[in-house]
This record gives sequence, structure tokens and C-alpha cells, in this order.
Amino acid sequence: MTCTTTTTAAHGTTIGARARASIAAALLTAALACGLGALAGAPIARAEGPGEGSPWVASLGDSYISGEAGRWAGNTNESSSHIDALGSTAYFDNASHTAELIPGCHRSASAEVYIGGGVSGENLACSGAKTSSFTTEGKFKPGIDFYNSGGNEGQALMLQHFAGSHNVKLVALSIGGNNFNFASIVQTCVLDWLTSPSWWPNFCYDDSSVRENFTAANVAAQKAAIKGAIQNIAQAMTNAGYSSSQYTILVQDYPSPIPNGSGFRYSQSGFTRQTVGGCGFWNEDANRANSEMLPTIDGAVFGAAAEAGLANVKTMELSGAFNGRRLCENTVGLLEEKGLSSWTSPGAVDKTEWINQIRTVSAILPPYEIQEDLHPNYWAQLALRNCATQAYNSGTPRGGTCTISGTGLNAAGEPNMSLH
Repeated sequence: MTCTTTTTAAHGTTIGARARASIAAALLTAALACGLGALAGAPIARAEGPGEGSPWVASLGDSYISGEAGRWAGNTNESSSHIDALGSTAYFDNASHTAELIPGCHRSASAEVYIGGGVSGENLACSGAKTSSFTTEGKFKPGIDFYNSGGNEGQALMLQHFAGSHNVKLVALSIGGNNFNFASIVQTCVLDWLTSPSWWPNFCYDDSSVRENFTAANVAAQKAAIKGAIQNIAQAMTNAGYSSSQYTILVQDYPSPIPNGSGFRYSQSGFTRQTVGGCGFWNEDANRANSEMLPTIDGAVFGAAAEAGLANVKTMELSGAFNGRRLCENTVGLLEEKGLSSWTSPGAVDKTEWINQIRTVSAILPPYEIQEDLHPNYWAQLALRNCATQAYNSGTPRGGTCTISGTGLNAAGEPNMSLH
């Protein structure tokens, strides 16, 4: 559409002030009419931000939500190529997919945040993260805070910046495990198994370095830290312009990665449990991990969620999400133990493990990395994505308990799971 407005005066005629004002008003009216008419015939650009635009899910937290170990689908002691689902660029998350934005965060494409179905995902989580930001061995680990120094930002501040220009409907959070020193506990347990005989086992559950993480005072302190992290998320969203009714915080706890002692498929005698299975725990330590340590950590996480005082917080319980597919469990096996040639073989998702092996010598050099040890792998992360999709619930988020609901894969290529 073309709009033109013209005025003419007879040659030699002088237009007075009142006449000029009248003409100006007429021109403005015509211009507005023309502009609105043009807008009516053209698409209107919509703002992206709080409550406006296409929906997003953002994930914050640690390795259990960042995508750590997402490169690998199952375990094998043969060629790593047999389980390499995402390849050597698995953790590259910059725009050109050539490097990590933050080295060591290990944000993989299989991470649960990418639920699809018209909903975009933003992965702000970082492997090794605690509730507060810190630097270790030269690597920055952003916490759930507003840290801002030297070009590094905490995850709450990252969320605030992102949410200001994107319509974030759900913020998924996994945090607290590293506050309880998860990695060092695993290291202690495996070392105790390797260095003591079956007729005189040195258990880790009663080691002082492990016990100190589970004193009443420390549990209370870490629960308070997790509560503060949840409140920081709410503050970030408020700072970005959101009301509490415009988004939901989904707090998830931690899944059991190993079975009880009676559920291991390798004997605790000899060295096979670690050299073949990559799961060097004494039966008693495995029992204690599932009956005492994990429930204490998960209790602190959900206790913090309850005490945060936020009406828009929901929880997703994962403690039993991988039961039947855990590391060294007698219901699954290595690829070669199940007669499978590759992670793409029919039935591999149901016959192989969803937790990455604890590797010692084999993780010193690529392609494996020690920080991938005992983490949910490709299959597990897709399983969590299935539950996260159900939690998103078409834009009306809900909580629940995530468990395996059957064999095979759904239409999205994810293991069949139920959030109930």
C-alpha cells in the first residue's frame, strides 16, 4: 500500500500561523492513518521476554543435569566407538559447535533440557558446580548465584540475562550433590575396595572423610545453601521482569547409580567388579549409599525446596529412575556381555547400563574422562528428558516421581518413562 499526503498553496500566497497549525494537524492525522493501515496489512513483530514469545526451558545446576557423560550410550571394555553416541564434539556448546563456552562444564546435546515439541532449551548447568561459584584447577565452576568477575558469571546471573529476552516457562534445577562432596566420596569408596581384601574389607561409609559430610550440622548447612540457590533463581527471574505465576522452578533430586550389594552381577571378591564392571564398591558400602547417603542428600534437596517459601516450586523425584539399568546391576550388562555390537543394536537401551563406568587407567587418556565416572549416560539423559517433558506438561508444569514404564523407545527416541 502506498500513502501520500500533499499540500499546496497558491503561488505567492503567505500561510498564516493558524493555517500552518491546521495543515500540520491534518498531515499528522493522515500519516498516522497511513501507518496504521500499513501495519494492519503486515505481520506484527512480537516481543520476546517475560510471558511473551515462544516458550523456553532453562536448566541450572551440576553434572547430573548439564549432560555429563552424555557422549556414551552404555558401557564396553572393547572399542569406545561401539558406545560413542555423540562423538568427540559432544560437549561443545558454543554457537559454532567448536568448543565449550566454559571448559569442563560438559553440556551435551543429550541433556534433559532439550524437550522439543516447540519448546526450546537453554543449558546453563555446569559439571562440578556447587551452590556457590568457585574456581578449581584453573576451571571456573559457576554456582547458583550472582557472581560477576573477570568475565565469569554465576548461573543465577546467566539466567537473569537470558530470561530477560526469552520467555522462560520452566527452570529445572539439580544442585547439592557436590556440596556433599559426591566425587570424593566415590573416590574414597573405590580406593577402599581396591586396597583391602574381601576377608577384611575396609568400608568407606565409616571413614571420617565420608562421615563428616553427613553430620547433622553439615546437612543443615547444605540444605540452607540449596534453599538459598532456589531463592536466587526466583530473584533472578524477578530481576528479569517475571511474576511468580509466569514460570515454575522444577527441583530434582539424585538417582541411585548402583544397586544394593545383592544386585551386583560381579562378586565383591577378586578384582572383576572394578576391572571389568567399573563398579568397585563393597556390598555394605553400596547398601549404605542407597539406604543412608543418597536419602540424606535427596532429603536435603527436597527439604530446601519446601523451605524456600515459593509457591511456584515443584519437585521431580529421581531416586529410583534408573532402577534395573544401574551400573553393574544384574539385569543389564556391557555390550559384549549382551552380544551387542553397538549402542545402535536393537534392544541396546534395555540391555545395557545407563550409568557410566568408574574408570581408572582407561580414563587417563582420551576419549574417556574421569569426570564422566558414575554419571547418567546418553540413555539415562534421554530418559530424564522424557520425564522433564511430562513435567513441562504442555506449559502447565507439574511435579512427580520419574520411573521406567516399559521397554523400548518412544516416538522421540527416548526410553519409555512415567512421571507419576
